[in-house]
Amino acid sequence: MVNNMSKVDGNPNTEMLDAIIVGAGFGGMYMLYKLREMGFSVKAFDRAKSVGGTWYWNRYPGARCDVVSLDYSYGFSDELQQAWTWSEKYASQPEILAYAEFVAKELDLEKDIRFETEISKMRFDEENSCWHVTTSAGDVSTAQYVVMATGVLSTPKAPEIPGIEDFEGELYYTSVWPHNDVSFEGKTVGLIGTGSSGIQALPEIAKEAGRVLVFQRTPSYTLPARNQRLDSKIVEETKQRYAERRSEARNHPAGHLRPLTDRKTLDMDEQERRRRFEDAWERGGLDMFGEFGDLLINQEANDEIAKLAHEKIDELVKDPKTAEKLKPRSFPFAGRRICLDTDFYETFNRDNVELVDVSVNPIDHIDAKGVVTKKGRHDLDALVLAVGFDAMTGALLAIDIEGRNGRSLRDKWADGPSTYLGIAIEGFPNLFTITGPGSPSVLTNMITSIEQHVEWIADLLDHMRGSELAEVEANVDAEVEWVKYTYDLAKDSLLMKANSWFLGANVPGKPRVFMPFAGGLVAYRKICDGVAAQSYRGFHFADKTHRPGDMKHEVKVSRP
Repeated sequence: MVNNMSKVDGNPNTEMLDAIIVGAGFGGMYMLYKLREMGFSVKAFDRAKSVGGTWYWNRYPGARCDVVSLDYSYGFSDELQQAWTWSEKYASQPEILAYAEFVAKELDLEKDIRFETEISKMRFDEENSCWHVTTSAGDVSTAQYVVMATGVLSTPKAPEIPGIEDFEGELYYTSVWPHNDVSFEGKTVGLIGTGSSGIQALPEIAKEAGRVLVFQRTPSYTLPARNQRLDSKIVEETKQRYAERRSEARNHPAGHLRPLTDRKTLDMDEQERRRRFEDAWERGGLDMFGEFGDLLINQEANDEIAKLAHEKIDELVKDPKTAEKLKPRSFPFAGRRICLDTDFYETFNRDNVELVDVSVNPIDHIDAKGVVTKKGRHDLDALVLAVGFDAMTGALLAIDIEGRNGRSLRDKWADGPSTYLGIAIEGFPNLFTITGPGSPSVLTNMITSIEQHVEWIADLLDHMRGSELAEVEANVDAEVEWVKYTYDLAKDSLLMKANSWFLGANVPGKPRVFMPFAGGLVAYRKICDGVAAQSYRGFHFADKTHRPGDMKHEVKVSRP
């Protein structure tokens, strides 16, 4: 292990470490703790002023997790899960950030995190089998390994509307919300975007604003969260059986305890379908997937549930014209990220809320006073942009990453991301991604997937240390096979029928590649465990005197 200042790459002040972690959200925090406990010298870097990752930045009104809080937390430490008590079924952003800060304090993580430090460049040094990592300030650190814990929803998507810079009113992005209080009291507010963030923000903004104009291009399917305060008895019972609960979550395809079924929708008569739909709607959350097991693989079944969802919108929204505009029709139910809300549809019954359908009345531009559509202008005091993220690859490609033979990651991924297991990238030795493209990540409970990734990477690094190996790299054939396998899993599902950020379709010019692994966390974990058990099949290694190509393992990927 090394932890000193030495002359590397011609820089006498280069810090040498065993590992560098980019990001201090939940992935980076656990990776830092894990490697530090294993005796590695390690530092984490984050551009924020504190831990929390996406929950540090996304402070917009109504921001809330869509996974039950009792599952959206670390399971690796019984001390942590016994010491922390959640207050709500679906935790709000302030509570999740407080939890992250609590973990950082309990594990004394901040001493090894460099905040307000943005990584701008990374270069692999083939001669010394290490990475040189440069900050935007020009400081350089060197490490044998780099772990990218940059998050999958951490790079805001650039708005596509001309003239935003001309707006003279208050301008806010849900993805980088101010850390001070924002008041909309009596103001006319424009909200652009009705994805998850817009759906959560609207009801809260409407309670305060004088008037809200919601500019919607594509409506989303959203289910009621039915959030509530957690009963202290339920919390105590959960703490007593946390080990069992965590085990059940790790062995659930989604990584948390939502209902699961293989029941066929069309095997039920119409009355039974409606009863199950109504029951799931009243319970709230993602229980719908526990009632109908073929929603994402059978178009006819999906159509039936979509019809019932549309009927719910008619029930909840008083104005028939507005209700019709809020019904998604261009993609299957749950084909895009399913949202959870609190009174989203009901908010359109307020006298101070108006829906502007920009699919038929497009936004032409923004000027100093507000939003100008093809049919007229809308003067605004404030504008809120809930336009989403450059998901899964945005944060990685924002850094100039140069691997073997000077090849950049941007060039390698010009036609879409390619990884092996969503963890490693051919041509980029000793570089790992937590919940990267090609892993289950956003289709699961992120915390459960993060823990699996961190522990698997830590085991690999321990193996390398014990075998005195200098480099590990994904084999190109293994990577090609993994990309194909990931595509094959998704190609026949209804997830491919929506222009979603799963496919990169929300970012103009981004290659259309289905990025998450759609086979579920259980199948994915079995594959990863099988790779490790077979001497890390699909990877090749090198000691200090051999290049990776000298030591190859069989490539074939085992499928469950």
